[in-house]
Amino acid sequence: MPPALRIEDLSFRYGSATDNSPPVVRIDRFELGEGQFALLRGRSGSGKTTLLSLIAGLLEPTLGGVEIAGQNVHGLRGAARDHFRGQHLGVVFQTFHLLHGFSAMENVLAGLMFSRIPRVEHRARAASLLERLGIERVDAMPETLSVGQQQRVAVARAVAARPTLVLADEPTASLDPENADGALELIKDACREAGSALLCVSHDPTASSHFDRVEDLADLAGLTPAESV
Repeated sequence: MPPALRIEDLSFRYGSATDNSPPVVRIDRFELGEGQFALLRGRSGSGKTTLLSLIAGLLEPTLGGVEIAGQNVHGLRGAARDHFRGQHLGVVFQTFHLLHGFSAMENVLAGLMFSRIPRVEHRARAASLLERLGIERVDAMPETLSVGQQQRVAVARAVAARPTLVLADEPTASLDPENADGALELIKDACREAGSALLCVSHDPTASSHFDRVEDLADLAGLTPAESV
């Protein structure tokens, strides 16, 4: 089986490849196996969110490539990339990005639109996830939910399709310290149930205690300490 995620010789800079400006993101090599969890640390402004956008195929790399489940994400175009992303990738955004005007149930159903799960099973899958994650009011609108409840809906949406890989972008940034630890364990448990690999990026130093594998973004780029400042 190919790894859930493989990155090789990846770089991204705004402008053309011939610009002399330093890359915003540079990764020599990174792999995440099927079902594995990893935390990628980096200071604010170090390119963590940009890296996740590259992995998700929302940005095009200047050089190099990203593979998810053996597929070069940037080798796909248009609808083919959208369908692949819907089947193999889930994202927990820093600010959740729940669809306003859509209920908690409908937000999770949106995460199943391009999945390989038969449509007849979508509602039962969404209801089961929301129940396990403690959301009782499945018809509630996002703005009527607490911050913690909104994150639970976002996690349910991210893992609904049982994706190969889940990306979590600063998942504790919107939470108070008392709830941050529980949120990370919630995401890990949901990924474990779905059989998904998890790549979490954060500058929160307390997040490291929740992961057996912790990498620094500067190390993956082969930067010296002076270069990473």
